[in-house]
Amino acid sequence: MLLRAMALNLFLLLSLLNLNIVSSLGKLQRLEHPIKADGSLSALVIGDWGRTGSYNQTDVAFQMGRIGEKLDIDFIISTGDNFYENGLKGVDDKGFDDSFSSIYTAKSLQKQWYSEIVEFFFVDTTPFVLHYWRNPGHSTYDWRDVAPRDTYIANVMKDLESALKESTARWRIVIGHHTIRSVSIHGDTSELNQLLLPILQANNVDLYINGHDHCLQHISDINSPIQFLTSGGGSKAWRGVFNSNRDGLHFFYDGQGFMSLQLTQSSVEVVFYNTNGDALHKWSMSKEPLSAI
Repeated sequence: MLLRAMALNLFLLLSLLNLNIVSSLGKLQRLEHPIKADGSLSALVIGDWGRTGSYNQTDVAFQMGRIGEKLDIDFIISTGDNFYENGLKGVDDKGFDDSFSSIYTAKSLQKQWYSEIVEFFFVDTTPFVLHYWRNPGHSTYDWRDVAPRDTYIANVMKDLESALKESTARWRIVIGHHTIRSVSIHGDTSELNQLLLPILQANNVDLYINGHDHCLQHISDINSPIQFLTSGGGSKAWRGVFNSNRDGLHFFYDGQGFMSLQLTQSSVEVVFYNTNGDALHKWSMSKEPLSAI
């Protein structure tokens, strides 16, 4: 019962973070998490995962537990697409236990799944993607709290830009589900490149983290210091698609895995792992220490 209660709270928090941190109502919801005694924060990042343990989801979860304990993580960030194929029908849906609470059982993972030396800005990117509105196919979208689209997106961008300008955090990290830059099957999301990316570039965002493509990627923006990090290998992967792009590709892995994130006042380190817990790619960046004056 304790695990169920904890997991339920985590799920509700996941829903909040993935959908409503930057809202269309002009009210930016804020959550705070204390740093460790040494002034650092550690997190894991996982996306596109909820498949009742199949497609190596349980292997990824096991390695997340191992790495989470090793890094003494503070919380977990989900980049979306949490329950396949059609989400959950409610808080009592059996799929919640099958794909979440019975999978991520390691003690080190019983932490908050969200987010101050750093500020995380969670953006619901789904309404930006035009074909979801015009040609949803077999998918069903509830746009009641979103339509009209143009007004919603304008408000989201206004809220995000305002929050970024007001931020005094050492590190600024924006998280959305959809890719801005990707060499995998979904490729770049044109609407995010047109509407969201200029705001990130103008406001000194350090990292944009996403899921959507079922792989692991690290790409550098050629026009700014922004790093694009895809952690969408939570379960089904191996799409077999690679499309080169004009940006700086540092790493691409078509299989399952996850990402860790370690931050201090002066540095950030990113590591991508596979289902064996092997570190496939490491990247770090430093900033000059803040003056004590």
